Amino acid sequence: MQTSYPIALWPIAGVVLLAAIIDFRTHRIPNWLVLPFLLAGLASSAYSNGWSGLSESVLGVLTAAVALGVFCYLGGMGMGDLKLCAAIGSWIGPSQMAAALVFTGLAGGVMAVGWAVQGRFLRQTLSGLVSLVSGFARKGLKPHETLVLSNPLTRRMPYAPAIAIGTLWSFVAKH
Repeated sequence: MQTSYPIALWPIAGVVLLAAIIDFRTHRIPNWLVLPFLLAGLASSAYSNGWSGLSESVLGVLTAAVALGVFCYLGGMGMGDLKLCAAIGSWIGPSQMAAALVFTGLAGGVMAVGWAVQGRFLRQTLSGLVSLVSGFARKGLKPHETLVLSNPLTRRMPYAPAIAIGTLWSFVAKH
């Protein structure tokens, strides 16, 4: 998708930074923020590039939805994270969205290790990771019994900050 660097960057930067702040404080990413942003991305792409822009925008949404839908199904990610990434995908299209997801995963991994070290539960986190992976090997791709967001005892790390870092990183890498 031929997005104009400053046109897509500034709305995205504003929304992801606001989402990161809200998610950090409340562990939620509100629909009032992401849904209008998604619609604006679709409209902006259609206005700028016609049907081809709209189709690229929709493919960006689908890239995020498919990639993160697996994590939501498994109970390890909230729908707000998925909707935020889908909205970002509507602005940047599938190829940059794929890069943003890779950078987001890297940022999220570093943040999770730092969070576990700071909270003094790194060993428990690594043990949970081993349990999660071994459970997938034994039972297939099914939600873990306890390592899911619906379990009130599960530690939760706000992921919008990682999404913000990964998305902004994708702009730096692209240009």
